[in-house]
Amino acid sequence: MKALIYNGPGDKSWAEAPQPQLLHPSDVIVRVDTTTICGTDLHILKGDVPAVQPGRILGHEGVGTVVETGTGVQELVVGDRVLISCIKSCGHCPNCRQGLYSHCLGEEGQSGIGWVFGHLIDGTQAEFVRVPYADNSLYRLPPGVSDVEAVMLSDILPTGFEIGVLSGGVKPGDVVAVIGAGPVGLAAIATAGLCGAGTIVAIDRDANRLAQALEFGATDTVDSQRPDWRQEVIDLTDGAGVDVSIEAVGLPETFAMALSLARPGGRVANVGVHGSSVDLPLQELWIQNISISMGLVNTNTTPMLLKLVAQHKIPAAKFATHTFSFDQVLEAYDTFARAAETKALKVIITRNPAHS
Repeated sequence: MKALIYNGPGDKSWAEAPQPQLLHPSDVIVRVDTTTICGTDLHILKGDVPAVQPGRILGHEGVGTVVETGTGVQELVVGDRVLISCIKSCGHCPNCRQGLYSHCLGEEGQSGIGWVFGHLIDGTQAEFVRVPYADNSLYRLPPGVSDVEAVMLSDILPTGFEIGVLSGGVKPGDVVAVIGAGPVGLAAIATAGLCGAGTIVAIDRDANRLAQALEFGATDTVDSQRPDWRQEVIDLTDGAGVDVSIEAVGLPETFAMALSLARPGGRVANVGVHGSSVDLPLQELWIQNISISMGLVNTNTTPMLLKLVAQHKIPAAKFATHTFSFDQVLEAYDTFARAAETKALKVIITRNPAHS
């Protein structure tokens, strides 16, 4: 089969790879019909994730068809159309039992981490993929949900909702600021209304992404390049700051922006993946009763979000801006990496471009 292979920092190839095989009774083999690229994949290619070794097939998002099942699989059969979650879950370890799938203790890839695809085991940017703990790590797709809609549920939608909206404690009537209107920030914007957010402010320096934010549910936008950007946000509140500040970029600068916007008693939800340390001015924050949260997505809200996508309550298909065939995957990476120029949000890589 063909797959996108990481050969070391700055080096990737679409090349022949061994066909995946069942290794455990709980495994299935999925023919990947649609996949996409995440910002984390770009971090890996830069060498920022040393756990990813040369030779690894990248990708942790996908939709496909079950072609082979292990003897221990009970809920799935060959031919099922499934969503591949970015997080695997054994379903029975202490962490999984409390919904902390991101720290699944199952012995697959590495004990204690749920993100294994394209990280600790071969991923989804391939024609076929082995999925461990398939009964708990795959979701059968209902009729009427397209591949394009479904693949957004592999990672970005549950990440924005769980780590941004839920961890941030968004409540009815809250003023929510989302810093970074990339795919995950837009996912937080698109789902903040589920918890009753009254005002949702998108903050970015890219005019195209600010325009997109309005399509996903933002009530207001602020250009962070303007010198008075913070005052513009404060003016949208009662003057004290926002109730919830969601950081969806992963830079020290944007984390500081999120802290600066929170009102006394406010919450800061860090969603961005940081590659370096940030300053935490505790001497100022403690007396303001600021709460800060962060984390790796658990995907335990995926079934609920899937129902809402099926009911057209979440505009999942709008995330897709470009479509490529599997043999154009390198072109897809180039387009995604130049998002500011190409206006890419999520690029779709599919077996059947005409039917995506």
